[in-house]
Amino acid sequence: MFNRFKAMLAVTAVFALALLAPMAAEAQHLADRDAKEVSDYVLTEAALAKYTKAVHRLQPLMEQLPQDCEGDEHTKSLNDMAARMDKVSDVKSALKAVGMTSREYLVVSFSVFQSGMAAWALDQPGGTLPPGMKPANVNFYRAHKAELEKLGELAKQADCDNSNR
Repeated sequence: MFNRFKAMLAVTAVFALALLAPMAAEAQHLADRDAKEVSDYVLTEAALAKYTKAVHRLQPLMEQLPQDCEGDEHTKSLNDMAARMDKVSDVKSALKAVGMTSREYLVVSFSVFQSGMAAWALDQPGGTLPPGMKPANVNFYRAHKAELEKLGELAKQADCDNSNR
């Protein structure tokens, strides 16, 4: 039973990292102010409802989203990423239809990512909450883990390394 649990945990961890790695790479380029904004963001039911609608509306538009798969264009801020999204009028309209801006969508996305990684870290032997991480967001992520993983699968279709693109 223990080995089975460890194997499932390892598979889950690999899945989560593969799913969220493109966001992590992009997050490394966030300005300190943006990183603080993401860390300070509080996940709520209302935000999740809008985010869920946004992901579903954006899913058919994923191929239109600007990609920097070669890494030549370094995104410096949330504003830069939001501006790249807003250049695609269908994307901007889809987000507006659910009551979100592209910047808000990105902040929620990064907050979900951080919370998921923190939840995973806490589940590891000797795991501790990363500095600056909100316990409430980790608890929120855990309570909505299945739903967030499904949303992550939809968003994964836009990954640069996705062979189905």
